[in-house]
Amino acid sequence: MADTPNAPAKTNNPKPMLKPADPRFSCGPVKKHPGWSFDALRDAQLSRTHRAGAAVAKITEALDRTHALLGLPEDYKVALMPGSDTGAMEAAIWSLLGARGTDVFGWDVFGSRWIVDTRDELKLKDLRVFKAAAGEIPDLSQYDGTRDAVFTYNGTAAGVRIPDFDWIPADREGLTICDATSAAFALEIDWSKIDVLTFSWQKCMGGEAQHGMLIMGPRAIERLNSYKPDWPIPNVLQMHAGDTADMKLYEGSTLNTPSLMCVEDYLAALKWASKIGGLPALQQRCRDNFASLDAWVQKSAWVEYLCEDESVRSPVSVTLKYSAPEMANASTEEQWAMTARISALLEQENAGLDISMHRASVPGIRIWCGPTVDSDDLAALGPWLDWAYAEALDAG
Repeated sequence: MADTPNAPAKTNNPKPMLKPADPRFSCGPVKKHPGWSFDALRDAQLSRTHRAGAAVAKITEALDRTHALLGLPEDYKVALMPGSDTGAMEAAIWSLLGARGTDVFGWDVFGSRWIVDTRDELKLKDLRVFKAAAGEIPDLSQYDGTRDAVFTYNGTAAGVRIPDFDWIPADREGLTICDATSAAFALEIDWSKIDVLTFSWQKCMGGEAQHGMLIMGPRAIERLNSYKPDWPIPNVLQMHAGDTADMKLYEGSTLNTPSLMCVEDYLAALKWASKIGGLPALQQRCRDNFASLDAWVQKSAWVEYLCEDESVRSPVSVTLKYSAPEMANASTEEQWAMTARISALLEQENAGLDISMHRASVPGIRIWCGPTVDSDDLAALGPWLDWAYAEALDAG
């Protein structure tokens, strides 16, 4: 943490003495890993076709390192997909669903997208939708395993996560399709309960945006081999080669041209993770980060967790709502205005960047506690949030 530059301060609201050494707390794209520099890109296969041997080797290395770092079962496959996590999820939804009934669980801005896909675009005939308001989670016990299930592991915008995987039967007949973009590398995953899982490079690992990862278990690949939906599938979502699974996707082939600079950047993040101790170290950093921020939240007089149920509260994308009477009882417009003022003050001081709640969620504060953030920076952020709130309240 660096000392705050000398500056005049109000006597009734002095600025904190310390600033975060790195003020970037965006929930996506997230901060680069500690020690990152442009030197990490020096070996990128720039201006090469992604079909060249050296380029394919880089892509394959990214797939293999992902497989190893996440501790995937040997028969699970990894593919690089266009369109970030959204592209990976839509490829799975459009290519796999329709063979049996489908249950979609949505409680977040992003989870709601899968409801739109299945209900409004694919118009699945046998569809059940379970929704919950921001800060809450639907009744997961409604799932009995005879149907396909689509769900989000960690709701980035709502700060709500599934509590565990116990609600998924081990002997299920349907497929489980999990959007884990802000959970992969941060939270525990029971792979025996997952058939398809997706995430983007821009979330936990701090990679560049636009690229997604698709993890396919053997039951999902078997579905591709035995079933092909009757609706048209765009080429960038196409996981079939004829009437069977396109296995080249898991060997370094891609559906469109990826950025080889971004591939190199993702490789740098994977190598950093392995160097610091792999998946256990990443998850421990998340726990430490949340503990650091939680210590401030517990003492705060003006914010509280949007998710009141601790058992499903996200420790990665932390969402906070206003609790002080002067703001808790204010209109939504006034609350959003407060968030804007707080954000502007923190950015002006370079003490905290991109801490606003998602525009499609409720007004408040959202702070990333993923593995590339340092706990010392989160500890330093709290007093600056208090300062910015007091300043914004006076100005309002």
